[in-house]
Order: sequence, then C-alpha cells, then structure tokens
Amino acid sequence: MGSWSIWHWLVVLVIVMLVFGTKKLRSMGQDLGGAVKGFKEGMKEGTAAADKPIEAQQVGHTIEGEVKEKTKG
Repeated sequence: MGSWSIWHWLVVLVIVMLVFGTKKLRSMGQDLGGAVKGFKEGMKEGTAAADKPIEAQQVGHTIEGEVKEKTKG
C-alpha cells in the first residue's frame, strides 16, 4: 500500500499529459533544460574567476560622463 508501482506512475503521466498537453510539457522541459544549462555555465565561470589571482581579476570600472539636461519624469 505504501509503494508506488510502475502502473501508478503511468496513470499519473497520462493524467498530466491530458491536463497540460504535450506541447506545453515540451516547452516546460526546454525551459527547465535551458535554466539548468545556464546554471552550469555560471558555476563554471564562477570557479574559473575564483581560480585567477586577485591582480588579474577586474575589480570594477568607472564610467565618466556629463549630464547635459535633467528631465522630469
């Protein structure tokens, strides 16, 4: 009674497909996959930046400019 068999999961899958439709499930899967891929790339960039010596890392940039006119918004 406490365990779920393969037939229970198949019934749940069929119900989910009927509720959401295959097109919506496919787009949600692609979105989730893209998010995971972006997260992994961000983690690789973070570890690569942490491995560099502190002198080689960019600390910040200053953008100089001049305001010509103040607008009311």
